[in-house]
Amino acid sequence: MTDFSIIRRSLTGRLFSTVSTVLTVAVAVGLMLVLLSMRDAGRRALGRGSGNMHLLVSADSSPLTSVLNAVFYARAPARALPLARATALAENPMVQWALPVAQGDSYKGFPTLAVSREFFARFEPVAGEPFRLAAGRMPDDDFDVIVGSEAAAGTGLKIGDELVVTHGISSEGGHAHDEHPYTVAGILQPTGTAHDRAVFVSLVSTWIMHADDFRRKNADAQRATAENLREGEKLITGIYVRGKGRAGSDTPATLPMLFNQLRSDATLTVASPGQQIDQLFTIVGSIDKLFIAIAAVVLLSSAVTIMLVMHNTMEMRKRQIAVLRVLGASRGRVFTLVLTESAVLGLLGAVLGVALAVGGVVLTAWAVRVQLGLVIQPSVEPMWVVVLLGGSVVLASLAGVLPAVRAYRTNVLGSLRAVG
Repeated sequence: MTDFSIIRRSLTGRLFSTVSTVLTVAVAVGLMLVLLSMRDAGRRALGRGSGNMHLLVSADSSPLTSVLNAVFYARAPARALPLARATALAENPMVQWALPVAQGDSYKGFPTLAVSREFFARFEPVAGEPFRLAAGRMPDDDFDVIVGSEAAAGTGLKIGDELVVTHGISSEGGHAHDEHPYTVAGILQPTGTAHDRAVFVSLVSTWIMHADDFRRKNADAQRATAENLREGEKLITGIYVRGKGRAGSDTPATLPMLFNQLRSDATLTVASPGQQIDQLFTIVGSIDKLFIAIAAVVLLSSAVTIMLVMHNTMEMRKRQIAVLRVLGASRGRVFTLVLTESAVLGLLGAVLGVALAVGGVVLTAWAVRVQLGLVIQPSVEPMWVVVLLGGSVVLASLAGVLPAVRAYRTNVLGSLRAVG
């Protein structure tokens, strides 16, 4: 009988304790792996989306809030700005472009982003990677829409389909702008950013829709059109700004001056997306470490569980060990068998934990996308897989040392007599 068959029979002979121990290790490894992988994936995801924008100008309550709203579609901004703010900013000699955007509507739970005609030509969701069409064309009418890849997949929209957007979030009971239907002109290729969830409409169309609502409530008989829009009806919720610099330079020397100049206006909130993302991870860093520490404690407790299970079974396995000794097995071989059995428990649990982690990161990425509008590419980091597989085997082996020592010291004659 080989050592492998002895270990296999030992594990299957006490199937319940084996399965429960393996599951304990698997949960610990899976939890640790999900936390480590999602931490790195989340940081990468938050680094995408702001693209080639240098600054974000809004009327939100804080810079971080403005970035989460305008770049990651966490929720619609509560305050608006007049279009004149973006027009004036575009004329600033330190500004290369200033693109006004407006949020507040949705389609089947996917946010809309109202943009100008030059938005797709100038803004790159990932620096150096502009928007590209997967199908259709760019809009040439105010009520043409461009649909992000995830929004298209989630709604089933196709080129030529008509849609009606809802004021606010659909699930919260906002009213539909059914008097102004849109037509799908194009569908974008995936960018790996939150913009994949957006339905892009024109600023003019969103001004017309909301102006019509306002005029109807105020008994104004004149229907809103692109030609008769009033200045007070041309509202935006944010401005994507890129500073002017030398060709080939991504960070203009005048950017700090522009930032300070804009911040001097108390009615504006000015954010540097990169700085706000770093600040966000600084804020959550301690919590992140706490969760990882908890997962490490769970992993350590699983090693203790292996030790207790192995130790408690030694009493029932005295005769088995004694028989092995009579058949010629040395003390060293018995010691190695018990230690290897413990390591196998750790390895089985770690492998199952990796499988659980794969499902866990997919589920977590889905939940983050639904709740925060943040697109995370679900993946399990190979480096962490190797580290945790090795670490689990080492911990399990250490946990098996005490039971192995007890097996090593088993009194052969006494054990056989006790059974007889």
